[in-house]
Amino acid sequence: MSSSSGFPWVTVLAAVPLIASVVVMFVKQWAKVVALAASLLTMVGAIVMCVAYDTDGSRFQFVQSYDWIKSFGAHYAVGVDGIGLALIAMTAVLTPVIVLSSWHEGEAGQRSVPTFFALLLATEAIVIGVFGSLDVFLFYVLFEAMLIPIYFLIGSYGGPRRSYAAVKFLLYSLAGGLLMLVAVIALFVVSSHQLGHGTFDYRTLATQVHLSDGEQNALFLGFFIAFAIKAPLWPFHTWLPDAAAEAPTGVAVMLVGVLDKVGTFGFLRYCIPLFPHAAKTFAPYVLALCVVGVLYGALLAIGQRDMKRMVAYSSVSHFGFIALGVFPFRSQGGAGATLYMVNHAFSTGALFILVGFLATRRGSRLVDDFGGASKVAPWLGAMLLVAGLSALSLPGLSTFVSEFLVLVGTFTAHRWFAVVATFGIVLAAVYVLWMIQRVIHGPVREGVETFRDLNRREAWAIAPVVFVLIALGVYPKPLLDVITPSVQSSFSQVRAHDPAPSHPASANGGSK
Repeated sequence: MSSSSGFPWVTVLAAVPLIASVVVMFVKQWAKVVALAASLLTMVGAIVMCVAYDTDGSRFQFVQSYDWIKSFGAHYAVGVDGIGLALIAMTAVLTPVIVLSSWHEGEAGQRSVPTFFALLLATEAIVIGVFGSLDVFLFYVLFEAMLIPIYFLIGSYGGPRRSYAAVKFLLYSLAGGLLMLVAVIALFVVSSHQLGHGTFDYRTLATQVHLSDGEQNALFLGFFIAFAIKAPLWPFHTWLPDAAAEAPTGVAVMLVGVLDKVGTFGFLRYCIPLFPHAAKTFAPYVLALCVVGVLYGALLAIGQRDMKRMVAYSSVSHFGFIALGVFPFRSQGGAGATLYMVNHAFSTGALFILVGFLATRRGSRLVDDFGGASKVAPWLGAMLLVAGLSALSLPGLSTFVSEFLVLVGTFTAHRWFAVVATFGIVLAAVYVLWMIQRVIHGPVREGVETFRDLNRREAWAIAPVVFVLIALGVYPKPLLDVITPSVQSSFSQVRAHDPAPSHPASANGGSK
């Protein structure tokens, strides 16, 4: 059985980088140019898809569904709702930035430059498929497949401890994936008993398959733990600092800015709609983990001297905020969490890229080896300041809007979780301002006086990211208009409703 609705955007957007990943292996001298061209073409296609998306139309648009493994009930089924659309666009915009910031990766050593860019493009293709998948089995296959290129990118092109970091990343992810596989198979078995035929179709599972409370609890945990490891949510986070610190700059951006969003995306797309009763049952415990993660990640970020590890631990705190917006089941919090996924990708991406630029110039990532950088490289210092301020959610920058919505949504349902999590904002100001003060202000340290400012390639790499941080901070409405209906549709499965504002007259006993 096959069907399609509208132009097959997801397939096309995944196919372009996938085909390019093969091409770059045969045009070695032009590998970087081909990779950049393919990523820019994908970005343009994603922008056109966003324009074509109808916010008042059906939830899933640009849908394709074809029999894949017919006897197994698996389909190649893809399409996007507002959440998937936002994350695919985020991936498409960030990939050219990653290519530009990784332009000289592999040139100094004996490692293959074409292979590096081929793996990057393959990662982009797989992630687009993950965000667009409407078949649970297809999602699982892609969820596991995206580990492969990242494993080789870290293990082959990373820092001194790259082998340890790559293996740790892979083992954690595979452990979560095995739990999800058990849950996926169980869903198929239950659907075969209820429908007379097994299916992995997401829309059918969400609307026509009814699980008992015990079944929901068990399957929810299988999916949740896999997503919590991927996110990563405390205490499943310990692989992230090592992987992010040892990965090359562009790979760190792809890993923390893009791949890790699959975990928080999974909470919204799969955990809540497929297992609504279990989601409500486990919500208080998940929220407790989120609050601990917000504070724990921020406190460890304060203690870091390695700037890449500081950004990695700050991401643990930010992922706590993202999940905190999901599990109160309020549209403000859910929309804020989805917006936070996008904003965090650009904010953390900017920090990783700028830290990479600084480390290349100084030969070190340690804060103590810097000082007075803005005096010799003013544009580099200015960009680091903007990226740092976005990480602490300064009003006027995009992360402030998402963090505010997350806290508002949480406060209406779980007041004290929101109050305690707010201290994470204070701690963020500590580690960000401490880093900025030590790196770009003060007297110029020895070894910093020879810094050059941003060159043309570096400026083109960082400028779009900073533009998005400012644009979404000033005017986030278009993106929120796309996200909110899909978030509300996801939360409708748990029969959650936003609290209605009280009328002033009712508070005064009625109008006179």
